[in-house]
Amino acid sequence: MIMAKEYKLSHQRLKELQDEMNYLKTVREKEVAELIKEARSFGDLSENSEYDEAKNEQGKLYARMAELEEILANYVVIEEDETEGDYVRLGSTVTVLDKEFNEEETYKIVGSQEADPMNGAISEDSPFGKALLGKNAGDDVVVDAPAGPVEYKLLKIER
Repeated sequence: MIMAKEYKLSHQRLKELQDEMNYLKTVREKEVAELIKEARSFGDLSENSEYDEAKNEQGKLYARMAELEEILANYVVIEEDETEGDYVRLGSTVTVLDKEFNEEETYKIVGSQEADPMNGAISEDSPFGKALLGKNAGDDVVVDAPAGPVEYKLLKIER
């Protein structure tokens, strides 16, 4: 038997996904059904671009709903426990020093569903996230990047 992928989510992200699923089921699904109904009224379906577009929209809607159902059926909420010790884990905000460029950078380690690298939210599944997990302040960290190893010094960990 194959184990389902486990999705690690913060309380906030879980609520966002539940709200999105609720919106898709209660509002968006009715809107798309109405689009299809309206497009059908235009006649011949073989040459009806509105009908094709409405059916495509329905396909996207159902694909997103299936994706959300998968996540909501297999999630684990990240508990932010202050007493666990001072090492990098999900939910940690870390400040690192890029040794090559001598620049400080700050990132939050999050589950893959919350990753947003452009805004400093790094997935635990990324090479950078994996390299940081379990490390302590003061540790040297080597990240295996596509362009070669990149060295960082872990300066600070916050919860």
